Amino acid sequence: MTNEKASKNRITRRNFVKVSATATAFTIVPRSVLGGPNNVPPSDRINVAIIGAGGQALVDMDNLIKFPDIQYVAVADPMEKWDYREFYFGGDAGRLAAREKIEKYYAEQNGMESYKGCAVYKDFREMLEMESDIDAITVETTDNLHALAAMAGLKKGKHVYCQKPLTHDIYEARMLTLAARAAKVATQMGNQGHAMESNRLVYEWLHAGVIGDVTEVHSWTDRPHGMWPQGIDAPTETPSLPRVLDWDLWLGPAPYRPYHPIYVPFRWRGFWDFGTGSLGDMGCHILDTPVWALDLSHPTSIEAVMNTPYSKDTYPVASMIRYEFPKRGGKPPVTLTWYDGGLTPFRPKELEEGRRMGDADGGTIFYGSKGTLMCGTFGQNARLIPESEMKNFKQPPKTVERTEGIYSEWVHACRGGKPATSNFDVSGPLTEIVLLGNVAMRFPGRRLYYDGENMKIQNVEEANQYIRRTYEGGWNL
Repeated sequence: MTNEKASKNRITRRNFVKVSATATAFTIVPRSVLGGPNNVPPSDRINVAIIGAGGQALVDMDNLIKFPDIQYVAVADPMEKWDYREFYFGGDAGRLAAREKIEKYYAEQNGMESYKGCAVYKDFREMLEMESDIDAITVETTDNLHALAAMAGLKKGKHVYCQKPLTHDIYEARMLTLAARAAKVATQMGNQGHAMESNRLVYEWLHAGVIGDVTEVHSWTDRPHGMWPQGIDAPTETPSLPRVLDWDLWLGPAPYRPYHPIYVPFRWRGFWDFGTGSLGDMGCHILDTPVWALDLSHPTSIEAVMNTPYSKDTYPVASMIRYEFPKRGGKPPVTLTWYDGGLTPFRPKELEEGRRMGDADGGTIFYGSKGTLMCGTFGQNARLIPESEMKNFKQPPKTVERTEGIYSEWVHACRGGKPATSNFDVSGPLTEIVLLGNVAMRFPGRRLYYDGENMKIQNVEEANQYIRRTYEGGWNL
C-alpha cells in the first residue's frame, strides 16, 4: 500500500501559513485562498476525502466542490483510471482522474497555472491513517464496501456522506446507524430525493389525509433495463488483469474470484457479492417516498411472490416483493409491493387511457380509503387520479421544513448545523427495509416472518445468513 505522492504545497490547516508566506514572496495570493467576503479561509474549510472514485463519486464531487466550505484533499480507489464513456456518467474515473479534476478546478478558481494539493491512494485504510487533516469522507465504492469504508471514517470521527444503498446487508445498516449516533458526526446517504420538494409534498398530502387511510402501496423501477446483467452465471474466462487495477482491493470482503471486465467498472451491481441489484439501486430512492410519508418501520413479513430465474452469482432479472407493515398508532397496516426488471403493478382503473404510470425510472401508487395518489421517482409529479380530482384540490399547509438540497444539508451539518434529512438515523432503517427484499429473493414463494428489533427471520433459519454476511480476506466491520 503506497501513497502516490501528494504535492508539497498542499493548502491545509497544517501547512497553510508556510505555503501562503512563500507564495506572497512571488505573487499575489488570490482572495479565495486567503479568505474574505464570500470566501472561507483554508483554516476553516472542511477537508474532504473521496473513497471510491467512480462515476457517481465524480458527480457528487462536481456538486460539493463548489461549496466554499469544502476543500478536497485526498482520493482513494484501487482503480487508477478507467474509461466511463460507455456509461451515463461519461468521461474518465478512478483516483488519478478524480485528482486531475480536483486540481484543475482549484487552479482555475484561484487563478493559478497549476495546483497540486490532492493525495491519492489505492487503499482507503492507508489514506485514513496517513492523512490527519481529513475532516469528512464521501463513500462511493461498490455496495460491497460501503459499510466498511463508512465505519472506518466514523471510528476516526469523520463526517460521512455515503452513496445509496447505505450498506450491502442489514446487519451493517444497523451497526452504521448506531455507530453514527455514538460518533456524533454529520452523516448523509446519497438518496437526493429525500431533500426534494416533491417528496415533501407527498408527505404533507398523506399526513393531511388527502386520500384517507393508506393500506396498499405499489412501487416499481425499470432497472436493470440493460444497465447491468442479472439472472446469469459468473463468467468462466480469466482475461489478464489490467495494470491500472488492484483487484484484491477492489474485491474487498467478497469471496475471491478471477478478474473479468463484466464486473468493472460499472456492471458489478447485479452480482450478489458486489451489488444489491435493482432493489438496492433504486429502492432507496423510490421506496423512500412511502416509507417516509407513511412512517413505516420494520415489516412483519416479506415474500418474493414472483422471481424470474436467478443464479448463485446474480440477482433475478425481475422480481415482485411483498412487504407487510403493522399498524402504527392509529394508522392501519400497509401492504407494499415492489416490482423491478420491467414488471409493473396493474393500472389503476381510474387512470385515464394514454396517461403514463410514474416516470422513466419508476414510481409509486398509493391506495387510500378516500382516493388514489400516483407519483414518480423521488415523489415527483404527484397527482390524484383520476385527474378530475385535481381540479378542486387545495394544497395542504406546508409542515415539513424545506432545504437547499442534499449536498447543502450535509455541508451545513458538518458545520454543526441541523442533521441532514437523510442522516443515518433515517437512511439506516430505510436501507434495512430495502435489503430485506433481497433476502426474500433467495427464498421465492416463501413468506419470511421478521423480528425487526433482533434482525432475525423467525421461520426460515437459513435466511438469517443473508442478514449478516461473512467477510473474506481479513476484513472486519
